[in-house]
Amino acid sequence: MKKLQCIIADDEPIARQILENYMEALPNFEIVASCKNAFEVLEILQEKTIDLLFLDINMPKLSGLSLLKTMQQKPAVIITTAYPEYAIEGFELSVTDYLLKPFSLERFLQAVNKVQQRPITESKIVTEVREEAPTSIFVKSEKKIIKINFNEIKYIEAYGNYIKIHTHKMTLTSQTLSDFLIKLPGSFLRIHKSFVINFNKLKLIDGNQIILQNEIKLPIGKLYRKDVLDKI
Repeated sequence: MKKLQCIIADDEPIARQILENYMEALPNFEIVASCKNAFEVLEILQEKTIDLLFLDINMPKLSGLSLLKTMQQKPAVIITTAYPEYAIEGFELSVTDYLLKPFSLERFLQAVNKVQQRPITESKIVTEVREEAPTSIFVKSEKKIIKINFNEIKYIEAYGNYIKIHTHKMTLTSQTLSDFLIKLPGSFLRIHKSFVINFNKLKLIDGNQIILQNEIKLPIGKLYRKDVLDKI
């Protein structure tokens, strides 16, 4: 699969370095350039097709928002800034996300996952790359960034402020089941307050139990039984 082409635009060297370090762990993305002002971005956009732009607002001569207003065809844009007051204007310019400095790796990954899940009509992340729906997601687990393919997930289990993602192994990551479910495709279904299953892994229903492949047994919660039956 072709890598998504990215530009980082920020006048602060440390801010650019942080983004570069975060991006190193994402194999589906490639940094084309790391720019210190908006004019460098414009020069690159004249020569290359870019899929994602990380854009600071407060840059010399031409601000990030002013740059956006000059662009007729925009790539996906994630704003990275220390100024929360520009958030509304940013979203009015159809940015994908708005990261307030200093932002965590987890928050960065949430923004990048939004880019991967954007519909084709919203993004120039393009036909050859975006013909199909997203097939994977990145999560942080034990200081590592791990790519998990949706079709390998059997079920997801709530575990306090964490979730356990069960594939051929178990991956523990810090987020709630509800938040994670939003990021999953339609083949996933919540069957209990503590469990979400990959419906493609369903083998049979036995009373109030779901039986998945490999004889994994999970309970069906009373509040979710109708959703399960409707899905069938």
